[in-house]
Amino acid sequence: MYLQATTTYGSFIPGSEYIRSLVRQGTISRDAAKRLRWMDHYGRSQNARQTCRYFGISAQTFYRWKNRFDPYDLTTLEEESRRPRRVRKSESPVKVVERVQELREEHPRWGRDKLAVVLKREGIEISGSTVGREMKKLKARGLLVEPENVRQAKLARKRRRKPRYATRKPKGYKVEAPGDLVQVDTLRIRLIPNEERFHFSAWDQISKLVGVKAYRRQTSTAAADFLHHLKTKFPFRIKAIQIDGGSEFMDQFEVACRRAKILLFLNPPHRPELNGGVERSNRTHREEFYEVEDVSLDVGEHNKQLAKYEYGHNYIRPHRALHLQTPNEYYLQWKRTQRAQVSRMY
Repeated sequence: MYLQATTTYGSFIPGSEYIRSLVRQGTISRDAAKRLRWMDHYGRSQNARQTCRYFGISAQTFYRWKNRFDPYDLTTLEEESRRPRRVRKSESPVKVVERVQELREEHPRWGRDKLAVVLKREGIEISGSTVGREMKKLKARGLLVEPENVRQAKLARKRRRKPRYATRKPKGYKVEAPGDLVQVDTLRIRLIPNEERFHFSAWDQISKLVGVKAYRRQTSTAAADFLHHLKTKFPFRIKAIQIDGGSEFMDQFEVACRRAKILLFLNPPHRPELNGGVERSNRTHREEFYEVEDVSLDVGEHNKQLAKYEYGHNYIRPHRALHLQTPNEYYLQWKRTQRAQVSRMY
């Protein structure tokens, strides 16, 4: 790398923006760029003490790099290899090295000194430091795996799972018709101190139709049953479902979605606003059902009450978001509009 020369090298060293561009291009390393800024500052101030105070470095470090610096060759600011020109070759016989490897693999928690004692019992005179050097070489060659790495590998195998059916929603996914995107969520309901229910709720983004059902447990089997409930209650085909990261929307629920050929979109962590429609719907269910109804402690009776509420919400209750139409009225109007558009095309 060459720079245009002038009388003093400090006056032509590039500014910070250009130095960053050199790093991005891979011309120099980040450490070399840092030292180039030292030289730049010194070239402008011509004061070594001030430069050292400004960057918090010692005078010895600054002058070492200043004496090496050549403004026509920025590689002079790179660290040089400290590897010895002549590397001492291992004097340990191959059989001894193989025995060190065998013992270490047999006793992975034993240190070099313990292994040296065991080898001495076998008639192999070797120091602990030599055993340590040989183990280090074996690890560098990938022939010796340490206990930490073994444990991490086992944990990684345990964590490895089949790829999920659920994916992130594509950026260009269009929601234009009922069923294009249905948001699904769960609501924990405490009826009495020792009695909890899990209220599964669905909300269609276009028609605002809802589906609700209560279960004793928050499981993927319950979620799969709720999907069947939605298919019987919604008057249109569900094309895609959007969920949060709850475990109830895994396993059996994903299997049911795959079988029904329903796309499953998983929201990123800590982004509840992406399911804002069903979250707001849950608030309505709390205010208009759970806070005013005498909910039965029997799950069957509870769901009969919910079925009546679900019908009223979809077929009787006017919605401001739909210009005071019911979700069913809006859906029927949407169907008529679609038929009219199709008839005009032909």
